[in-house]
Amino acid sequence: MSKKVVTIGGGAGQSQVLAGLKRVKELKDLGVTAIVTAADSGGSSGRLRDEFGVHPWGDILRCIVGLSDAPEELRQLFLHRFPGAGSLGQHTVGNIILTALNQIKGSPLEAVLALCQLLHVREMVLPVTEASVQLCARLEDGTVVRGEHNIDAPKYDPHLRIKEVWLEPEDCAPVPGVLLAIATADLIVLGPGDLYTSILPNLLVPGVAQAIGQARAKKVFVCSLMTKFGETHGFNASDFVGLVEAHLGTRLDFVICNTALPAPDVLEKYRAENAFPVEVDLELSQGERQVIIADVLGTGSKARHDPAKLGLLLAALL
Repeated sequence: MSKKVVTIGGGAGQSQVLAGLKRVKELKDLGVTAIVTAADSGGSSGRLRDEFGVHPWGDILRCIVGLSDAPEELRQLFLHRFPGAGSLGQHTVGNIILTALNQIKGSPLEAVLALCQLLHVREMVLPVTEASVQLCARLEDGTVVRGEHNIDAPKYDPHLRIKEVWLEPEDCAPVPGVLLAIATADLIVLGPGDLYTSILPNLLVPGVAQAIGQARAKKVFVCSLMTKFGETHGFNASDFVGLVEAHLGTRLDFVICNTALPAPDVLEKYRAENAFPVEVDLELSQGERQVIIADVLGTGSKARHDPAKLGLLLAALL
């Protein structure tokens, strides 16, 4: 019988997980559903939101293209980003096409499903909500920041800690398929990705955290490789896990943490941005959760998880 895996997140981290699961699907019968944040408000997605009032497509597009069985040239086309600062500057072809599909089909979900069909995606990709939401944060000095892009690239003093995050409007509804996918999953994978701007926004949609807590599935958190100045500076692995569990209202079953260090030149680039490898601390092993410590680091000029390594680890939990 096919095993059902749900991934929850956004950004580059979720696409790495999906790439790993896609490889595993060649050896193991899996049904995969990607649940993607709807809070992005920067870059091309933010401009299209402002101009056309549409859903932020960037994270969803990355998931769709990553799962696509279409020819490589077509996948590259959808991710192509126009250069320059003109009206098309910094927009991706895929974001523009999703905006057109939204106008034709009448809703973000129908636009996403249509693009999945066009690009031969056999898995399910769902926005966590169709509502137009803004991510908000309260800092330790009481300042309220609105807009995901203002948290992701802070204009405030990045030394200030984030004390609370929420969505506006708070009563946004999840896409119905989201709750069904969670309820019937065998494995739920949260992360990796930016904690406050990619992972937690999904759990802030009413009903989602509760559904995860009630699900029979094994619950896995893939911890970030690096801290992020302005969001998670100074965090250990247990700090990440503590916040995720606080928002879930339940314990995780597994936590995957990386042991390998990026190359010295890569580390130096991150240090220049006050970002450092996430330390696996002893507090993480307290409680009933199982901590999996392994080399899950990829290669390249950025600290990214290796899809193949992640895929094998996740498959072993099924």
